[in-house]
Amino acid sequence: MRKKIVAGNWKMNMELAEGLKFAEAIESYFKSKPSKAEVILCTPFIHLSGVSEILKNSKVCLGAQNCASENSGAYTGEVSAPMIKSTGAQYVIIGHSERRTYYHEDDKILNKKTVLAIASGLKVIFCVGEVLNERESGKHFEVVKKQLEDGLFTISEVDVKKVVIAYEPVWAIGTGLTATPDQAQEMHKYIRGLVNEKYGKEIAADLTILYGGSCKPSNAAEIFSKPDVDGGLIGGASLKKEDFSAIVEAI
Repeated sequence: MRKKIVAGNWKMNMELAEGLKFAEAIESYFKSKPSKAEVILCTPFIHLSGVSEILKNSKVCLGAQNCASENSGAYTGEVSAPMIKSTGAQYVIIGHSERRTYYHEDDKILNKKTVLAIASGLKVIFCVGEVLNERESGKHFEVVKKQLEDGLFTISEVDVKKVVIAYEPVWAIGTGLTATPDQAQEMHKYIRGLVNEKYGKEIAADLTILYGGSCKPSNAAEIFSKPDVDGGLIGGASLKKEDFSAIVEAI
């Protein structure tokens, strides 16, 4: 049975002391109320080491929001996958729509990051998704297929087992708009089908696919009830303990 996951992406929020205090609150909550889903906190780089200590004996996992496209060297301001791994983190998000849009990261760069992250011992949350005009023009399947084929599908069967795919309709991130549960299911089923074609039925059946895009306590249960939706990559709602815990419990 494939793993259920809810990952909280803090994005560029919370200074160090605030983030550590919040992580303690989340860890304490899920210690007292264990979840059926794997819970991941994806924090800014500055929080990783401190949050890792807080989560050391916890079932809550730790992830970064990005990694460099090189392992080391003269790349001022970058943080490599081995550095992230050395903090105790287990996951890294690669290809989030904000990285694609604001920092112009293309599929070739994202593929390189994915390979380096897996080689460093990290699990990857690989993001795909279409913008509004691509959805409205009926190109959403084509867009997601290309993102997967160019960004992810070069890796081996062994390595793809270390990947979680997150579908995030870009038009639903931070806009208040949400893909309907049926739209989410349709795309998740399509993604699983592409993985089946590339890697086979067993790997496709075991692959965790998350939904991301204005998922909140009021709609999480309905979205998560769909057969190919295995959890969520949560943005804004992951910054409030009550909202995030309610979404996790919706699994």
